[in-house]
Amino acid sequence: MINVAVGWMLYERTGDAWALGLVGAVELAPVLLLMIVAGNAADRYPRRNVGIFAHSLLTLVATGLALVSAANGPLWVIYSLLALVGTARAFASPSVNTILPQLLAPAEFANANAWLSSTFQLAAITGPAIGGLVIALTGGATGAFALAAVGQLVFVAALSTMPVRRPPPATARRSASDVFAGFHFVRDHPLFLAAITLDLFGVLFGGAVALLPIYAKDILAVGPTGLGWLRAAPGVGALTMALITTRLQPWQRPGRILLWVVAGFGLATIGFGLSRSFALSMVCLFLTGVFDNVSVVIRLTLEQTITPDHLRGRVSAINYVFVGFSNEFGAFESGATAALFGPTLSVVGGGLATLLVVVMAQTVWPQLARIGPLHTLAPDKTLSP
Repeated sequence: MINVAVGWMLYERTGDAWALGLVGAVELAPVLLLMIVAGNAADRYPRRNVGIFAHSLLTLVATGLALVSAANGPLWVIYSLLALVGTARAFASPSVNTILPQLLAPAEFANANAWLSSTFQLAAITGPAIGGLVIALTGGATGAFALAAVGQLVFVAALSTMPVRRPPPATARRSASDVFAGFHFVRDHPLFLAAITLDLFGVLFGGAVALLPIYAKDILAVGPTGLGWLRAAPGVGALTMALITTRLQPWQRPGRILLWVVAGFGLATIGFGLSRSFALSMVCLFLTGVFDNVSVVIRLTLEQTITPDHLRGRVSAINYVFVGFSNEFGAFESGATAALFGPTLSVVGGGLATLLVVVMAQTVWPQLARIGPLHTLAPDKTLSP
């Protein structure tokens, strides 16, 4: 709801693609600055408590955006609040995303990630759709922001019911090597580096979602309600694929599948960029969700399987910068290129670049296509706490 409401509010007030692209840059900056701090916090303190702090901050930010929208406040206040969104997400990802491996056996990771993804995508479907409907009914974004604040508050309450798992006390003072251990882990595991790099550039160049307000208002002429459905379409595709994945046997060649689905994501992005039909645009966005969901499940399962628990917070923080916030940097890239060359060329060019990334990944890391079932992998036992 926050994403769709911010996009509509900014484009309504400015009519400028740069304003949409700047959202991604503003949200990305604090993540880059706080990546090391957030990752270490998730490994040093109970992850549930760090997650409660992060989502409490998101509750306050959503409330602040509602007040700014109601008062028609200045743009700099909106972007300041979006910077706090980035701050909260920097701490939320390495804490909340690393609770699951503490509760399950490795053989359960892939299936659990598919179910987790399905619940996330259910929110990704209903959130934008309801947000767009609220904007259409009320004529502004205030109500959507207020509902988003309520949703964050509910999540904080849910987190408070989780068990507190305290990390073992440190036996020695932390060194610089401990602080940057996540970087060392990613560097020393080329398969994981290949997976997150593939996702990084795939999402970076395929950031068509950031331009949906332009497509909804100027190209497809479907208004805020149509924007909500366009924004929800990838979630519908991802939810559908997630539910299918829960019934599938473990992939025998997950690396090869990862390469194919990222290529499919690029092709679907090209189709959306060229489409002038609302129905065809919905289908293309649906397919981006299908392909992206398979990629997410494979990458998360690979991360959880090969990472020792005492490093999960630091590794997850790096992974979030590579992949999670490639969405925000991709939004900046899409907004910037749309302002310079137009939205169609921006989206189609991004899809073509995604296909090129797949070819480069296969060339640089040919071993990615040869890895076996993910549950057969294991953490490096030489990496002690």
